Amino acid sequence: MLLAGLAVFAGAIALLFLTGNTGIRYSADHDDTIPLWHRWIPALVGIVLVRLVSPDLRREPVVLPAGKAVRVEASVLTAAAVLFAVLLWSAGGGEPAHTALKLLLLLGVPAVTFWLLRRKGAARTSALQGPGSWRHWGPLIPVVTWFALSYAGPLALPRSDLAFTVDPVTLIVTMVVVFLINSLLEEIFYRRWLQTRWEFLLGRWPAIVLASLLWAVWHVAIQGNGELGVDLASVVVNQGVLGLFLGYLWSKYRLMWPLLVVHGATNAAPILLGLL
Repeated sequence: MLLAGLAVFAGAIALLFLTGNTGIRYSADHDDTIPLWHRWIPALVGIVLVRLVSPDLRREPVVLPAGKAVRVEASVLTAAAVLFAVLLWSAGGGEPAHTALKLLLLLGVPAVTFWLLRRKGAARTSALQGPGSWRHWGPLIPVVTWFALSYAGPLALPRSDLAFTVDPVTLIVTMVVVFLINSLLEEIFYRRWLQTRWEFLLGRWPAIVLASLLWAVWHVAIQGNGELGVDLASVVVNQGVLGLFLGYLWSKYRLMWPLLVVHGATNAAPILLGLL
């Protein structure tokens, strides 16, 4: 599984270089691109820092069903992720399909699955043990470094002028909704639910790679340019690489706040920094 996932990343990189598509879209709101390594470097530096700062730190054990039930949950979640990507792409990626499918497949399906299995009395087991609360802020160094590399200096993403095109109330409401539907729901589904179950079954890095790829591919629907092969390669080297950083943060710390900060910043930082 791990080798297959890494082969997908390597193949995506090779395809983009061979076809000359080394500029990747960084927003669904426009077609502007940046060099793909502008997204790689912050994420890869973040991964290294997670490893160096606290090599053995894990927090907040996640309770999973014991026996075959955890495999059932992992399989259902994976099917929901694949179906979400396929149906959203088929629907053109716009609203209301985006929000409706996300709520149905990334929230509704897991909720029903968990409820049914618990109703059947599936035993629960703790996936990981965590250290004391004094290490709660362990992820701060990699997260701050990722943010600085992503939004300051030569690798910084261009700032957005969206805030100047709408009234303040609309801007605030939009950003809150985007945070809840995108950052919060996606991190709960892809990392807390999906990745954790596959970690229990396959180990850390196979699960991180799998969850990262499943998270990346749905972005084709909103950031694709009509060439499916190139579009898939682009999201793999963009969101897929960021997903490795997010997945490693979750695997090492079992804390939601670093994921929400990174994911939330990815969506909102260019807009907020554009106000400065």
